[in-house]
Amino acid sequence: MPSLRSKLAPFRVFSLLPCSFSSAFCGFFFFSIAVFFFSFSCSEAASADVVLLLNKIKPALQGSAANAELSSWNASLPLCLWRGLRWSVGAGSAVLLCEEDSALRSNLSVSSDPSLHLLSIRLSAAALAGSLPPELGQFSYLESVYLGVNSLTGTIPLELGNAPALANLDLSSNTLDGTLPPSIWNLCDRLMSLRLHGNNLSGAVPDPAEPSSSCDKLKALDLGSNRLQGSFPNFVTGFSGLEELDLSSNHFSGSIPDLLAGLRNLQRLNLSNNNFTGPLPASFQQSNFTAEAFQGNNPSLCGPPLGKCGSSSGLSSGAIAGIVIGLLAGAVVLASVSIGWVQGRKRRNRERKADEEEDMVFEEDGNNGAEGKLMVFQGGEHLTLEEVLNATGQVMEKMSYGTVYKAKLADGGNISLRLLREGSCKDHVECLPVIRQLGRVRHENLSALRAFYQGKRGEKLLIYDFHANRSLHDLLHDITAGKPQLNWARRHKIALGVARGLAHLHTALETPITHGNVRSKNVLVDEFFVPRVAEFGLDKLMVPAVADEMVSAAKSDGYKAPELQKMKKCNPRTDVYAFGILLLEILMGKKPGKGSGREGDGADLPSLVKVAVLEEATMEVFDVEVVKGIRSPMEEGLVQALKLAMGCCAPVASVRPDMNEVVKQLEENRPRNRSALYTPTDRSEIGTPF
Repeated sequence: MPSLRSKLAPFRVFSLLPCSFSSAFCGFFFFSIAVFFFSFSCSEAASADVVLLLNKIKPALQGSAANAELSSWNASLPLCLWRGLRWSVGAGSAVLLCEEDSALRSNLSVSSDPSLHLLSIRLSAAALAGSLPPELGQFSYLESVYLGVNSLTGTIPLELGNAPALANLDLSSNTLDGTLPPSIWNLCDRLMSLRLHGNNLSGAVPDPAEPSSSCDKLKALDLGSNRLQGSFPNFVTGFSGLEELDLSSNHFSGSIPDLLAGLRNLQRLNLSNNNFTGPLPASFQQSNFTAEAFQGNNPSLCGPPLGKCGSSSGLSSGAIAGIVIGLLAGAVVLASVSIGWVQGRKRRNRERKADEEEDMVFEEDGNNGAEGKLMVFQGGEHLTLEEVLNATGQVMEKMSYGTVYKAKLADGGNISLRLLREGSCKDHVECLPVIRQLGRVRHENLSALRAFYQGKRGEKLLIYDFHANRSLHDLLHDITAGKPQLNWARRHKIALGVARGLAHLHTALETPITHGNVRSKNVLVDEFFVPRVAEFGLDKLMVPAVADEMVSAAKSDGYKAPELQKMKKCNPRTDVYAFGILLLEILMGKKPGKGSGREGDGADLPSLVKVAVLEEATMEVFDVEVVKGIRSPMEEGLVQALKLAMGCCAPVASVRPDMNEVVKQLEENRPRNRSALYTPTDRSEIGTPF
């Protein structure tokens, strides 16, 4: 690092000046010296960037409450201990290498150097709850601002577009609102990435003040998941260096311009879930973009990779006559339906009740039900009460609410039994509707309930398929020999499958189900690395005290969302938090918990990631098996997955994505190299859910 400027240097200059001046001029001269000396002394107290940071930026970002990360921005601490900041110092703007110079980490005088300049702010997922200060545009050397996955509110200030050196801006996953300021395109000559995904921005995307602005250096533009509207921003088609464009989940309408297909560097495109219409550019036929990039738009959007566009013509007289006849016939049918509606109401009620029972079979033992009843669901029709009761059991796991057995049937097949502890369950009347609901759930990534046994003395037995392979917890943390290698492709497949299963529970059922107990021990993985989520919905069967024991267990294991106090408050967002911890566990290979991670105890995984990001050592958080053989973590989706996991673990529930968004992001960021997903003896990738 260049040496700091000497305080005596100015006086050496003035000592060379002549003394033969008029008294008035001399008075003015020495007054000027005094003013200079005073201003110089003030600059020695702190650099201009430090003063601006403490007086304007910190109060705005933290809001009304103190923030743990921003508390390190303190004049009494050495500059190198201020979290999330990077500095340059000296005439050559050399980067301040705090990590490599131990003396700097205890040097209090660095902040007084007038040549000190702020280079970057990195405070992603730092629980910021304030707003964006306009003064961010006043830093002369500020190149990067990363404030994603926080709870920042308010608008994006116009002054931000005046930042002379800003090249990377990430404000994604906050709650910013208002319109996008036109001044943002003032950054065009140096802007490399602009990410505003997952806010509440509205209105049309403003055009640049200079129509010829090409933003040649811009590689990533992400405006997805906002409330933006209007037509496609045509000026974007002039951003020749663009590699990633995301306008998904907004309210854009109109056609997609042909010039978009001319962006030769564009690798990732997402225009889904808008209201775009008309044919896609013909040149998209030669691109690598899939139908997923355009799904969820107006049905009239067509052309490869979507369906073919049909031709339309005027209606013939015969067609018009047919419509008239059809309307008349419809009127007759409507009258008939109206007459028969009252008579059919009771019949429909009877049919609805029958539909509720058609997917289950009750079987009693041969002694008038003395030993209980067996309720059988789809896929469990081969089970009989006698077979279940006579199966030989082996204890696999004991939990607070029951015991899991591996049971062998007389025909040699195996089933998994969950015997619920006496006194842990609600009565039969309350349990039965829940059992019916769980028995109907079918998804390739969910463990299916095949049967339910209710004993005469109240004992309850849940019967599932037996999965011979290990749980995800065992695959990640068991150090015994014979464990398959978990490379990134396999871990991504597991994470995506779990996300799909949870999304099905949250949104695809007539009555949504919150899992309430998402953890790696409840994810079963087969020999093809297909995961099946187990234990979902069991809290609905438990009395409140036992259900709340699950929350306590989740807290000790590090999966509990901050706002979750009792299981009755469990909701899809608390499941998303637990999935975020699970995804971090997959990426990092560490057990989650609230400890330091030493001596086998669980670690606070989000905190470990935050520290690594602030210390610019993000790649060090990944498990060695994950990064093995990977050349570009960004292209392989690793960095995106880590960012997604931290978004799921956001302290504020409202800023977390839902599980459908999680599935979408994981699908968009699949590993490019999937050659190690299957071994030569495994089945072909074709037709698998990955």
